[in-house]
This record gives sequence, structure tokens and C-alpha cells, in this order.
Amino acid sequence: MPRVSEEHLERRRRQILDAARACFIRRGIHATSMQDIFAESGLSAGAVYRYFKSKNAIIEAIMSTVIGDLHTYFDELVRRDPLPPLDEVVVRLASKVVSLAGENGPVRLAPQAWGLAMCDAELGRYARDTIVNLRGTWTFYARRLVEAGLLPPDTDVQAAGKTLFGLMPGFVLQHLILEDVTPDDLQHGVRALSRDSMLTAVLVNQTQNHSRA
Repeated sequence: MPRVSEEHLERRRRQILDAARACFIRRGIHATSMQDIFAESGLSAGAVYRYFKSKNAIIEAIMSTVIGDLHTYFDELVRRDPLPPLDEVVVRLASKVVSLAGENGPVRLAPQAWGLAMCDAELGRYARDTIVNLRGTWTFYARRLVEAGLLPPDTDVQAAGKTLFGLMPGFVLQHLILEDVTPDDLQHGVRALSRDSMLTAVLVNQTQNHSRA
């Protein structure tokens, strides 16, 4: 028998993932069964299980492709010279997210996957690894901001990375559920908050002490 080409195998794998994504978006990840995926893909159970041993494996494959592409884009962005400012990084990353969050976009599955990761150990491990990697890139960027003199030299870059990481999940939820936030909104908000604004306890205390004097 002739050997099946790598191109054929990849097409079949993509067929399964596209069918699963359509089911997940239409019915929800939890409500979608493997039988639904068989029917949507037009393939037999044996053909699907040849590529993916479980629904979790399909979920991870879909999300890893999206997160992988997004992380590659993000990593390249924060390594550029000259170093892009925070508002530019935020608007570019948010725009990339929006491009993947259309009617059938894979980013639409993210909140469902996050919820499942809270009660599924296998998906939970994958989610933790993903968060650690993305948060590490934000920390790397914060360190570069310090080295460039754009943040104080005593900045806790680990804390800064954790804080910056929180921007994107919040943006995703607002964009998908409220549908009233754009990448430009995020950029304008970052610009407003990064100005001298008495937002930190240190600045508030300094102002109060100055007033008493």
C-alpha cells in the first residue's frame, strides 16, 4: 500500500480540528460530544481517534495553535529594537486577539477553556503552563522597560509581569461578552493611567506629607 503523505495527514488533522471548533462555538465545549465531532467532520470514530485520543486532546490542540501563534507574535513584539512603548504593545496585541475572535474565531473558545481548566486536571496543567509562559514574556518586557529607563530601576518586574498579564484576559472577556471595548480603548486607557496620576499609595502618601508640611 502507498504511504500516506504528511500533507494528507495534516489535512485530515485540520479537518477534525475545524469540525471540533465549529461544534464548540455552536454548542459549547462542555455540551459537545465526540459523536458530534465525528458527525461534523464526516469521519468515523476510528479516523478521529487515530489523531486525537480524547476531546481534551482536541481542545488542547486548538488552543495550543492559537496561543502558540499569539505568543510568537507577542514575543517578537517585545524583543524589537527600539523597544516599543507599553501602549503600542497593548494595542498591537489586542488587535491580534480581535483578529482571532471573529464569528468562528478560536479566541471565542478561550473563556470556556478557562472554565474547564478549573475542574479538569489535564486541562488545568495545560492552562498553567500557558499562563506561566505568557506571563514570563510580560516579565521579560517589564525588565526591558527598566533597562531602557522607562520604569524605575527598583521596579519589581515579577509583580509588573503578573499585572500586565491580567490586561489581556480582561480585554478578551469584555470584547466577547460586552462587545463594547476595542484595542484603541485599551491603548487610550494605558496612556491615561501611565501619566502622573496619584494612583499609587507612595504618591498619595508623598502628597499628604507635603500638604502637612
